[in-house]
Amino acid sequence: MDCVFEQLAEKFAGVFKKLRGKGRLTAEEVDEALRDLRLVLLESDVHYRVVKDLIARVRERAVGQEVLESVTPAEMVMKILWEEIRGILGGEAKDLHVPPVTPALFLLVGLQGSGKTTTCGKLGLFLKERHYFPVLTSTDTRRPAAREQLRILASSAGLDFFDLPSAQHPLEVVQAARRYAREKGRDVVLVDTAGRLHVEEELLRELQELTRGEEFHEILLVLDATTGQEAVRVAEGFREWVNPTGIILTKVDTDARGGAVLSIVAQTGWPVKLIGVGEKLNQLEVFHPERMASRILGMGDTLSLIEKIERAITEEERKKLEKQVTREEFTLEDFLEELRRLRRVGSFEDIVNMLPASLRGALSQVDGERNLKRTEAIILSMTREERRNPGIINASRKRRIAQGSGTTVQEVNRLLREFEEIRKLWKKMKKGQALPFAKRKGFFGFGF
Repeated sequence: MDCVFEQLAEKFAGVFKKLRGKGRLTAEEVDEALRDLRLVLLESDVHYRVVKDLIARVRERAVGQEVLESVTPAEMVMKILWEEIRGILGGEAKDLHVPPVTPALFLLVGLQGSGKTTTCGKLGLFLKERHYFPVLTSTDTRRPAAREQLRILASSAGLDFFDLPSAQHPLEVVQAARRYAREKGRDVVLVDTAGRLHVEEELLRELQELTRGEEFHEILLVLDATTGQEAVRVAEGFREWVNPTGIILTKVDTDARGGAVLSIVAQTGWPVKLIGVGEKLNQLEVFHPERMASRILGMGDTLSLIEKIERAITEEERKKLEKQVTREEFTLEDFLEELRRLRRVGSFEDIVNMLPASLRGALSQVDGERNLKRTEAIILSMTREERRNPGIINASRKRRIAQGSGTTVQEVNRLLREFEEIRKLWKKMKKGQALPFAKRKGFFGFGF
């Protein structure tokens, strides 16, 4: 499924195509582009006041701007727009506040359907992977099913869960959970609260009593990215009763209009700290404004892709990669290992969506999963000698490999040609040539 910002990025690309030529940008050229940009932003559910302020700042900076010899007018306007969008989104990533004195108390609030309870489980795993020891609890004293859902999520993530079925008030649960965490040596208590279908006074008053009775180090408002301007209204409804320290934006992997996040941050002043990018428990990420600005403008998010790849590599594999880079040859056996590692990072579609639009266009039409499986079948149909020395694969060997893998000789030839190109690239990067990623001991963290 496309990212929530995919359609927005495509529309921006169409606007930038109109800015051609070199030299100084005239007011007429800028105004024409900004009219299109204004329409794109409004159609993408960005609040009109946010659009008005953003367009005014971009125009002020772009008119009369001397275009450098090395860039086009489109690139110059894109750079200005990227800087302004990054600023609206918060400028830089905001860390969760975990104090030295534990346990820290994190409160998650939001409406039913926003993904709040699932996000509580995701946040627990997120903290666990960063060497914290969280315990999860629910203050929904009216709905045992809600507490059971959180217990199941905690169990599947290998996390502690605390329940107090006899509690009559949410504050009782939080105080008991804090005592439990202290006794068990846990350093963060994640508190899931009761959700409602609408922002109603009963819910908000309960939350207000809770925040007055305990000092929470984070109050995180969970908002659904697919609800657009409604998410802004929900945020404003919570503002009157509790003061969130940040936002967790869910369902960012959907194909909804992508402008809501700009409106949410600009109008509330609260930072987006984390984003949910899928249904799996490990699909919660730090929100990086500069990377999100890049994705919105179709520039990709290769830094997040690199981080995903690096997390997928074990320490043993990392050491093996370092030895591999010092070897003279890169074999089909090495290539097969890299393909299997790539599949652990995520689906082919997820990876393509994080690439710049210039690369994504062609790759999005490719059946990546099928190609990866076919490549693996071809390599596994070779003998060990053939995998280590593909130069010996003659016509009869190709026919045997094709028959064994359920493919054609043409597909075997295509794989061998592609592998030869990868091997040439690997040799260049081994010498520190070709691409800046070479210093990472492998392209995007891989060994080739």
